[in-house]
Amino acid sequence: MTVQTAVSAKEIEDAFLTLQPIVKQTPLERDHYLSLKYDCNVYLKREDLQWVRSFKLRGAYNAIEALTDNEKAKGITCASAGNHAQGVAFTAKKLNLNAVIFMPVTTPLQKINQVKFFGGDNVEIILVGDTFDDCLKEALEYTDEHKMNFIDPFDNVNTIAGQGTIAAEILDQAEEENLDIDYLYAAIGGGGLISGVGTYFKSESPSTKIVGVEPLGAASMFTSVVLEKQRVKLPEIDKFVDGASVAQVGRITYDIAQQVVDDYLQIDEGAVCSTILDMYSKQAIIAEPAGALSVAALEAHKDEIKGKTVVCIISGGNNDINRMKEIEERSLLYEKMKHYFIFNFPQRPGALKEFVNDVLGPNDDITKFEYLKKSSQNTGTVIIGIQLKNHNDLPRLKEKVQEFDPSNIYINDNKMLYSLLI
Repeated sequence: MTVQTAVSAKEIEDAFLTLQPIVKQTPLERDHYLSLKYDCNVYLKREDLQWVRSFKLRGAYNAIEALTDNEKAKGITCASAGNHAQGVAFTAKKLNLNAVIFMPVTTPLQKINQVKFFGGDNVEIILVGDTFDDCLKEALEYTDEHKMNFIDPFDNVNTIAGQGTIAAEILDQAEEENLDIDYLYAAIGGGGLISGVGTYFKSESPSTKIVGVEPLGAASMFTSVVLEKQRVKLPEIDKFVDGASVAQVGRITYDIAQQVVDDYLQIDEGAVCSTILDMYSKQAIIAEPAGALSVAALEAHKDEIKGKTVVCIISGGNNDINRMKEIEERSLLYEKMKHYFIFNFPQRPGALKEFVNDVLGPNDDITKFEYLKKSSQNTGTVIIGIQLKNHNDLPRLKEKVQEFDPSNIYINDNKMLYSLLI
């Protein structure tokens, strides 16, 4: 059987008609803060306001609706880090279908609870594997064994067409505002979103530059298309941006991306965290890590986009509040504002006062101090965290720490030590 490896603008328009009664037409809003910051016109496509708080409902519903009645009766399965699972769960309940949803063990609890909420009694959740790819393997085996229908989160033409309806909405809304869009930024995980919106834009607005944005620690599409010129599987990925951390993109999406993506950007996970915090404090937008990727990418193109009209797809807003401490920590590390050291501390009265007076600057703050005094030694090992008010003070801080203890260890540069001790 020949597998379809392309999606047309007509198929996306058909999906648009199918989805109109089901999905919310999310706003395309001009963002005053970002427009001022980058001296251009930045519009946000707010898919974080979708019924399931992400764009994934579009592709999931369109792919499931395309099944025959006999296929629907056999039930559906999927593998997902969270957002696709919510779309499948929503659809299963809407169409009264039986769904078995596989999610990685590392999926945030907030997303698991949302799947339960949207799917109700129609959905069974199985948590398995540390990554999406491990989870996918188990889901496919289960699907074959039980003769059900697997709803791929990205490598399915009907899923891709559903995601492409975002582009149809954007261009309809842009026409109402009399906008010509110069740049479109969208996240890439498995590639379904960029394939769908890229296909439609290349047909209906070919002058728009399509920019795919990936987390630095999981840049599987960039590695495949640009570096290796073939579809590859990354041996290791950073799972923090869970909605876009995929070790291997789809076969179909790989083929399409080569045709429709004009540029690729890889964004440090720390920069994503800074963007999440910035969006929350400045714009009152709660974006998940994958949802913030498109906005985080603007900094890399700040000179290129001046005076242009830019659209960023905020792909999801399913952010677990319990992750905020980690997000803040990653942001501070990325901004070079928080620093950790191990050094030998003298075991004598007044040593701490001496350290504070001689090493710390007037605006430096101790955020962590672990010290165990040992009666039989002259010094004890200290783990200390210091937060700066200005990252430019780091050279002075390192110099003073070196004077205090030449054998000190700077933990920030050692991922293994940081994971173990901090």
